[in-house]
Amino acid sequence: MKNADRAQQNEARWQAVLRRDGAMDGQFVYGVVTTGVYCRPGCASRVPRRENVRFFDSAAEAEAAGLRACKRCTPGADGERDEMAERMRALCRYLEEHADEAVTLEQLGVRAGLSPEHLQRTFKRIVGVSPKQYAEHLRMERFKSSLQQSSGNVTGAIFDAGYGSLSRLYEKVDTRLGMTPMEYRGGGAGVEISYAAEVTPIGLMMVGATDRGLCFVQFGENAEVLLGELRTQYPKALVHAMAEPAPAAFREWMAGLNEYLAGRKPDLRLPVHVRATAFQLMVWNHLQRIPAGQVESYGEVAEAIGQPRAARAVARACASNSVALAIPCHRVIRGTGEMGGYRWGTGRKRALLDLERRG
Repeated sequence: MKNADRAQQNEARWQAVLRRDGAMDGQFVYGVVTTGVYCRPGCASRVPRRENVRFFDSAAEAEAAGLRACKRCTPGADGERDEMAERMRALCRYLEEHADEAVTLEQLGVRAGLSPEHLQRTFKRIVGVSPKQYAEHLRMERFKSSLQQSSGNVTGAIFDAGYGSLSRLYEKVDTRLGMTPMEYRGGGAGVEISYAAEVTPIGLMMVGATDRGLCFVQFGENAEVLLGELRTQYPKALVHAMAEPAPAAFREWMAGLNEYLAGRKPDLRLPVHVRATAFQLMVWNHLQRIPAGQVESYGEVAEAIGQPRAARAVARACASNSVALAIPCHRVIRGTGEMGGYRWGTGRKRALLDLERRG
């Protein structure tokens, strides 16, 4: 095709995108180079900037160019995939309505019309966690809420949340609450946090850690201000400067952060020890699965965790993240392809993405 004809065709396709013309679905797809995603012409996502758009005759051509399918309009996918996603969202709603009950995989399979094994694989692929993990997130969130509001003892909150016994709760505490029930109710009283500050290529960074992982990784201009933020976030914890020599685990975590910021380790994997709601935990777990150097929109993240209308809540979960880099909220941008906000400045957000893409 001649250049003039190609330009005319692309202009017609762009007008179809602006109209969100579903009648053109199947005729072509468009890719957004800033997000690395391609969509159908009728996609309901926010319209991107024209200069960031490329047109392709097929989904296969877009994927050959390194783009991935939009999770909202699923270009190239058949109706079965959309229908399966809706089944999983219905199961999420069912689990939310029955959070105080022991719902089995077999029961969920009957509701979804799938074998337990097929359901397990499909639920985890679409939602990001297993049905059991999703139910535990909900139950732990209910427990934390009950614990904070209750004027009674911890045992009452345990049974209100549907755990049934003290031992069943404590099986989940280390990985879901991060503190024992009494510590949580006391605002972190007795929890020990060590901190250290270091100048990095993108500014001063303060790291706070417990013996189980990172609980604070933030950037700023002043160490005293950062320390104040750490103390505010954990008002009753025992906060002190890292002893010398630092424990081996902390040295290993710091080495990982430094290798990442030096561009030698783009896919950073570090343990975190943070307090989170069930929703925040789902969002943050998903963020950790986004490959280094790639980005998703707030809407795509919401879709991926089975909450397609929760884009704003996803944005709030990203903004409340207190562990930069280890929970990579910098990999989430606006649907238009713009950087969007970042707790530590959009300049740092862009620098981190550039760093990952070079690595």
